[in-house]
Amino acid sequence: MKNSNAGGALGTSYSIIYIADRPLDYQKEIDSVFAVVNQSLSTYIPTSDISRINKGETGVTVDEMFREVFDLSKKINAHTEGYFDPTVGIMVNAWGFGPGKKVEMDSVTVDSLMQFVGLDKVSITPENRIEKQYPNTYLDFNAIAKGYAIDRLARMMDEKGVKDYLLEVGGELVGKGINRIKQKPWVVGIDDPQAETGRRLKILIQLEDKALASSGNYRKFRIDSVTGKKYVHTIDPKTGYTKNASTLGVTVLANSCATADAYATAFMAMPLDKVKEILAAEKALEAYIIYLDQEGNTQEFMTQGFQKLVVN
Repeated sequence: MKNSNAGGALGTSYSIIYIADRPLDYQKEIDSVFAVVNQSLSTYIPTSDISRINKGETGVTVDEMFREVFDLSKKINAHTEGYFDPTVGIMVNAWGFGPGKKVEMDSVTVDSLMQFVGLDKVSITPENRIEKQYPNTYLDFNAIAKGYAIDRLARMMDEKGVKDYLLEVGGELVGKGINRIKQKPWVVGIDDPQAETGRRLKILIQLEDKALASSGNYRKFRIDSVTGKKYVHTIDPKTGYTKNASTLGVTVLANSCATADAYATAFMAMPLDKVKEILAAEKALEAYIIYLDQEGNTQEFMTQGFQKLVVN
């Protein structure tokens, strides 16, 4: 029997399908997962733990969720050579891409703000207190928290004994088991980052006991007036500058959605050859990347494991 819940959370929408032999309604449990994730990690809630830490409060003891996200962020930050960095929010705001105030940027401003960027400048004590080298360092886990929330929902479903479910929050997904109503694997669509308006599906894939997250410069590219080439703006967390990037969209498959979420974000800023190196070495990750070649033509790269899941 198909059970479902849908609504809004974490600044986006969610849709949850779970199959059982009887009618179930886990709306209360779903709401409580979102509530605790928000209270811990939402930069949009002034009283959340992360907001209090960003305001400079030093006496905040964070919960186990915050610690899990922090530890995973540290690991992926190291593995991506700093391309995944939850402290880069100060630069995103300054360049006018975030909720904060845009400032006039020159090399002096970039240098002065960049001293606050770097996850190596933040640590967590055994008592679950966050210590920052610079009070101005701003933590923002939005590029991993949505995936983490889906992992928590999946954990809740597992604890309830649900074997077959598809969880989606803002286009990120975890699929477990199969769609027993159709007796087929769960099939999900990946958006085309070059659709000028609305949504257009690029490919369909099967999702079985895997998590999927996408990141993209959807419709945010510009065309160089001289060469006619397309570029997208992304912030390089290593330099603090915006750069012309060729990657339009990345979809990552991993064992957890938080992991997929973080790598999808890192791969958007990272040079493609570096991304391919990580994918070749990391067998638990699969990816599909849409990018522009040197002539400005759209190209695709797909790992073999990803290719096997494409529905033809």
